Parts: sequence; C-alpha cells; structure tokens
Amino acid sequence: MEKFTTVSGPAAPMLSANVDTDVIIPIQRLVGTGRTGLGPYAFERLRYNKDGSDNPDFVLNRPQYRDSPILLAGPNFGCGSSREGAVWALMGMGFRAVLAPSFGDIFFNNCFQNGMLPIALPEETIRQIATETEAAQGARHTRVDLARQVVVTPDGHEVPFTVDARKREALLEGLDDIALTLRMQDRINAWYAADRAARPWAWESVER
Repeated sequence: MEKFTTVSGPAAPMLSANVDTDVIIPIQRLVGTGRTGLGPYAFERLRYNKDGSDNPDFVLNRPQYRDSPILLAGPNFGCGSSREGAVWALMGMGFRAVLAPSFGDIFFNNCFQNGMLPIALPEETIRQIATETEAAQGARHTRVDLARQVVVTPDGHEVPFTVDARKREALLEGLDDIALTLRMQDRINAWYAADRAARPWAWESVER
C-alpha cells in the first residue's frame, strides 16, 4: 500500500449529500475490470453524456479539477452497499483524500484499507474550502498533512482533524492490516511458545 504523508493540490468540490457507492462505481463495472482499471468508470452516469463524450456540466470534468488529489464531498458520502471498488475507482481518478461532513461506515473503513484518507470536517468548513479553492483559480492549493493532522486551506487557514492512531500509523507507513499484524510476529511467536508450554494437550492435534 502506498504511504500517505502529505497531499497537496486543488480540492474538487462535489458537495451533494448521499452520494452512494453505486454512483461512484456502477456494480457492472466491477465484473471483469481490475482494481487499477476502474478510474475511467468513476461517476460514469454523471461524468459522461449518452454518446460517451465528457459532460461539461460535471464539476470533475472542469479543467482545474481534472487532476485533483483531494475531493470535497457532501454528507454521508459513500453510503449504500459495501463496495471496495468505490475506493479503487476514486484512486483511479487520482484522489488520495476525501473531505466530507460524514461517510458511509463501510466506505470509511475501506478507504483506510486501500491507502485513501477520509477526513470528517464540519460542512461549513468543507464549503469554505470550496469557496477558497474557486477564488484561488489554481494559484493556491489545499494541503492535507497526515503527520500533523491538519488541512491547510488555500488561504492558509489550518484546520485540525483526528484519525484513529492505528489507522494513521498504517497510512503513514503504507501498511495494511496484515502487514501491521506481522510487525508483532515476535510477540505472536512468544505467545504460541508460552501457550504450548502451559497447555500442551491443546496443541496435540495441531502438531500431528
């Protein structure tokens, strides 16, 4: 998993409430498409016209937001069915962080599992960042600093946020849950040895 320390760039505003995982990536696109190939299908129904051309009215198609690494979203972003592909699709578009007032629970956890940072901030803060981004016209960017746990807005305001300590460590180190567990291999082995000594009868079937 790619490490996450700081990400800086224009923050793309998509502030509608209740954008669910089926809007982010249609279920049929998960069949026969690898995780690295989902980016072109993200927000497909909104992003493209019926003839396959770009929809100029869709905010993420605007030139200043095409390469945004930060997504500004509305309340309950990522709600709906469990779909890890939603995170893969967003990352395929280039996003590494999503800032929203709230998230669908499963989507929120899937972000951490795949190297995406979801940050919950008050809705008025999200809208202020969107306003500052629009006014900056690309001259100043938003920066997300996971090490310091702050979002620096285009106007230079620092907004603190909190992340679970274990999830923060995993992102900073680029470790998934398995890799985090393997870091405790010595402690795990010591427990096995102690338990074998204390309860040898419990290990008889395992060691046959």
